[in-house]
Amino acid sequence: MAEGLKIEIVSPERLLVSQTVEAVTVPGTEGYFTVMADHAPFMTTLRAGFITVTGEGRKEVFFVRGGFADISPTGLTILAEESVPFSEFDHSDLEAQIKAAEEELARAETPDDKSYAQQFVSGLLNLALEAQQLNEAHIH
Repeated sequence: MAEGLKIEIVSPERLLVSQTVEAVTVPGTEGYFTVMADHAPFMTTLRAGFITVTGEGRKEVFFVRGGFADISPTGLTILAEESVPFSEFDHSDLEAQIKAAEEELARAETPDDKSYAQQFVSGLLNLALEAQQLNEAHIH
């Protein structure tokens, strides 16, 4: 691929991706967005979700939890707090996190604590739904 978008996905443990691709869909804090070559520069924070890298007729998916995305004239750099290929995503760990968060919600006493706990539970449930959809679509 002569032209395209240069992408790097970096976690504290390793460099997951360093290649040129057609497009990348990223879970920004304000919602998913897609980056292609010649995208306008910006920087944003990431929420837990799945990065989809499209190039050479195939798609690769990576789980990311937190971090930053930096879109510049030279490409896209994702500095993730945690990131693994979807094939290494731990579904049972997510289920345990959901259970713990639901228990925390049940113990919340103040309206602020209940609101925060509910948002956290909702985020984890949405993440579980996304993971299930990716599994059903067999995109790994």
